[in-house]
Amino acid sequence: MDRVTRKPRHLGTTLAAVAATAVVTMVVSPTIGASAQAPHSAAEKAPKARNVIFVNGDGMGPAAREAARLYLAGLDGELTMDKLPVAGQLTTSPHDPKAVVTDSAAAASAWATGEKTYNGAISVDVDGNRLATLGQQAKAAGRRTGLVTTAQVTDASPAAFFSNTPDRGQQDEIARQYLDVSKPDVILGGGEDWWLPEGHPGAFPDQPAEDPGEASRGTKGNLVAKAKKKGYTYVSGAKQLSKARPKNGKLLGLFANEEMFQQKPEGQGDVYKPVVDLATMTAKALDTLDGKGKNKKGFFLMVEEEGVDEFAHANNAEKTLESMRQLERAVAVARQYVATHPDTLLVVTADHETGGLAVEENDPDDESGSGQSTEDGPFPVRDSAKSFTIDWTTGQHTSVAVPVTAEGPSAERFNGKHANTYVHTVLSDILTRR
Repeated sequence: MDRVTRKPRHLGTTLAAVAATAVVTMVVSPTIGASAQAPHSAAEKAPKARNVIFVNGDGMGPAAREAARLYLAGLDGELTMDKLPVAGQLTTSPHDPKAVVTDSAAAASAWATGEKTYNGAISVDVDGNRLATLGQQAKAAGRRTGLVTTAQVTDASPAAFFSNTPDRGQQDEIARQYLDVSKPDVILGGGEDWWLPEGHPGAFPDQPAEDPGEASRGTKGNLVAKAKKKGYTYVSGAKQLSKARPKNGKLLGLFANEEMFQQKPEGQGDVYKPVVDLATMTAKALDTLDGKGKNKKGFFLMVEEEGVDEFAHANNAEKTLESMRQLERAVAVARQYVATHPDTLLVVTADHETGGLAVEENDPDDESGSGQSTEDGPFPVRDSAKSFTIDWTTGQHTSVAVPVTAEGPSAERFNGKHANTYVHTVLSDILTRR
């Protein structure tokens, strides 16, 4: 590549301020790590997994985890997601006649069904036939189920666990299936546009200034009203979510027209200020699914940070790192739950890598890339005078194998390198057990 001037260096200053704030607000703490890793006595019988918390850092490859480690934890530090005692890798290739690299739909469908399929498919096979999903199977086995995401709640990754469509774009149909078929108990995230008919905005106005293309567009009627009739407590703001005490444990929260951020290149309207952050949604989902200890059959919760993928598509390293920070806080919340509920399996992984992200030395004499893919940085290494640069090779997905870390009963099964369908092999043994 020709040498070019990298992106403006004031970004590093901005992120330094964010890092300072993270020191105060980060959920991660030595106490959490210590309590979650407390050893069991040799005589103590290991519990079987009753609950599963499955966390997807959408688009998070190994280099994204390393960049976040340097930025959030420092040269000798560890992310909470990397403190989980079991580590392995997952390959991500789809079974698509036209593609080698997966999209989120095919990847999540592999997790949810155990079968590889084509890009764009939501838990249907290569011939379009519906496949049984973990979300539906867990419900049939008596477990409570939930999904939390900063994307639309009907976006590809959560949809694959709770619906079946030949096209990931059928988000209003996916919402309908949530209510009529799979019936997850907790649904928290963005995507209000798909739950309401065209011309009938809800809590979030059509054509907002930050993105005039967003507007209500559902074709299945008023699904928010339908959800309320089916017993869901509906919320659309942080205070409502905090106060919500659904008597029957059914909770629907929609906190944005579409994704809970604006995924654009740096300085071009990029915004990451969700109405409710991922950690807060995760904590509320766990509290609701747990039912104050009254849920005896366990639960399945899928948690997703979408911002890593979307901002990496835009080669926006500043917001990619911010998304990693938010994901790390949500993982810390999940790990706190595991520390006091040893019958819970926690898995943290990614559906694929996005951007071809690389962590490089901050060397102004070795700059590469052009346009959107110009190098980003420098970014500070926490508790250090050092800094690093983030470089990009693409604005699309790559086929890099992604890390998987796990803790709790059956976690050891994630040792080694496996196809992404192996997630289904492990989780189905837990979630389909009656």
